[in-house]
Amino acid sequence: QVQLVESGGGLVQAGGSLRLSCVASGSIWGINGMGWYRQTPGKQRELVASMTRFGTINYADSVKGRFVISRDNPENRVSLHTVDLQMNSLKPDDTAVYYCAASEIIADEYNNGMDYWGKGTLVTVSS
Repeated sequence: QVQLVESGGGLVQAGGSLRLSCVASGSIWGINGMGWYRQTPGKQRELVASMTRFGTINYADSVKGRFVISRDNPENRVSLHTVDLQMNSLKPDDTAVYYCAASEIIADEYNNGMDYWGKGTLVTVSS
């Protein structure tokens, strides 16, 4: 089992920045991908950004050029257990609960979700 703890959410004005962080614990050696998803009431959870243990990164079209996913040691190809999301030029449409997730599978994309989930952190962008 893997446990995920997110931090860094909050309230920010449009155009501002926030940084989310996620740390995994437990069976971290089985993690091959990590990412961030978000969900608003009445909508399905959507992938924001993901990263594999080997460094392959994907972004949702809506956040490309504004959000950056990163890890603690980019040169590390052996393990993956932390992931950050730097969010810049935030818009009111970015308001959502953001979830950190981890996957045991290496995949080109993780649009269908991952295996483990954090409890989520609320990001609110005011206009």
